[in-house]
Amino acid sequence: MTTATTPSAPAAGVPRIVLADDASLFRAALAELLERDGCAIVAQSGNADELLDAVERHRPDLAVVDIRMPPGYHLEGLRAAVRLRRSHPGTGVLLLSQHLEVAHLDELVGHTARGVGYLLKDRVTGPGFLDAVRQVAADGCAFDPEVVPLLVGGRSGRRDELAALSPREREVLALMAQGRSNNAIADELHLTTRTVETHVRGVFQRLALPDEAEHNRRVLAVLAYLRSARRATISASAAADSVDLGRNPAADDRSTASP
Repeated sequence: MTTATTPSAPAAGVPRIVLADDASLFRAALAELLERDGCAIVAQSGNADELLDAVERHRPDLAVVDIRMPPGYHLEGLRAAVRLRRSHPGTGVLLLSQHLEVAHLDELVGHTARGVGYLLKDRVTGPGFLDAVRQVAADGCAFDPEVVPLLVGGRSGRRDELAALSPREREVLALMAQGRSNNAIADELHLTTRTVETHVRGVFQRLALPDEAEHNRRVLAVLAYLRSARRATISASAAADSVDLGRNPAADDRSTASP
C-alpha cells in the first residue's frame, strides 16, 4: 500500500521524493536518512504499481526505485522506472540494485542522461549518496562507480567520442558521470578545485559542446561518455537475455541472480 509520509507541503527548494522498495525496513531507514538531509518524502511504495500511482498523484522531483520488486522480483522496478522516464520526464529516477545490471542501462538512460541515476544499494550508506540524490533530483545524473569501469575501462572501440580527451580529462569525466561536484572530484584526485575546473572546461571544448549553462554542458558531457560506452556493452550473452521492457513485461533477466 502506498503511504504519504509528509504531512504538509515541503518548502520551496526542498527535493520531493517518492521511495519504492518492498523491504519496509530498508525503505524506512532510507526515508530517515533523506529526511535528515532536508528532503521531503511525499510517498512510499512497496511495488511498481503503487510507485506509478504515487508519482502520478504527487509529481515528485525524484523517485528512488528498487530494481527488483513484487510480484515477480524480476525487473518490475526497472520497467516502472523506464515508464516514468517516458511519462513523467520532469521526475528524476534513481534506480537502486543489489547487483550490477549493466545490460539494461541503455533502456534506463534512453536518449538523455538528464534526471537519471543508477547505484548499488551498498552506496546508500556512503558519503556520495546524498549528493547523487540531489544531483538526479535537480535534472542531473549519477552512476555507480562500479558501473563506470565496466562501461569504459580498457575495452576496445570505446573511445570514439572521447578520443580527443587526455587521460586526466577522461578521469574527470568518469567522476562527473558519478554525479560528483568539482570540489568532490578535486578531493578524489588530490587536485585543486581550480585545476578540476580547467579539466572540465577542457572536456567541454574537446567534445565541442554548445556554449550554454555549465549544468547543461555537464549533462551533455556525461551523455557523450555513456553513448561512447554503450557500443561495447552489447555482447552476445547480454543480447541473448536482454529484456524488451516495452512489449514483454513478463520477461525475466537471467543474467543476474535475484537479490
